[in-house]
Amino acid sequence: MSEAAKPGDNEPALLEALADGVLRLVLNRPTARNALSVGLMTALSDALHRAAVDKACRIVVIAGAGPAFCAGHDLRELRADPSREAYERTFAQCSRLMLQIMQLPRPVIAEVHGIATAAGCQLVATCDLAVAAEDARFATPGVNIGLFCSTPMVALTRAVGRKAAMEMLLTGELVDAATAKMLGLVNRVVPRAELSAATMGLAQQIAAKSALTLAIGKEAFYAQAELGLADAYRYAADAMTRNMLARDAAEGIDAFLAKRPPVWRDA
Repeated sequence: MSEAAKPGDNEPALLEALADGVLRLVLNRPTARNALSVGLMTALSDALHRAAVDKACRIVVIAGAGPAFCAGHDLRELRADPSREAYERTFAQCSRLMLQIMQLPRPVIAEVHGIATAAGCQLVATCDLAVAAEDARFATPGVNIGLFCSTPMVALTRAVGRKAAMEMLLTGELVDAATAKMLGLVNRVVPRAELSAATMGLAQQIAAKSALTLAIGKEAFYAQAELGLADAYRYAADAMTRNMLARDAAEGIDAFLAKRPPVWRDA
């Protein structure tokens, strides 16, 4: 968790760049360790809404400017209006943002350096994939300031095992990148100097796939995970049937049999 940025910081809260199908969103409150203020969450949500309908966007990368990825909610902003209504609005907005990432018909990769704590750790756990620098550290430290990380807990417990999640939540201790990979919180750990290149390499590899197939697969992944085993298989069988009826599936199979590269139409 972090305090607010210094007054007079007129930089945009979110930087956006789209190239070769990869939309790069950079949290840009470096003096606040990219704390998730209402303004930053709004900007990020707006960018994701645009990404959902922009055919030029095939995958999203979320990174952080400055020395950290994201230090969680903006504590100074939270304390500026200590009313129940204000707290409810802020935590509901953050929850909607996390659901929006999961429901986005584009894969989302977190590019993590420095610290990712509290809601910042929640953001990493929510993204479909995560690439971390060797210097990255992760924590849900709310317990240390009397505010249990209850909303970050939702994403964390769906990304790592229960015992590991409870230890992070109860102790608030920082977890290093190697441990985060072992726990399943991140996919890859690379040297800090190689972080952006490694993330973009992974993003471009995925962006080369059929956008329709990725959207069907991402939706099915999260939907089946919430079902019992028999219902999950029924849902997945229906998803595969719908996928097989798509032109890209026919093209992909025909290209494989003909030993030629597929030409995706995202349909």
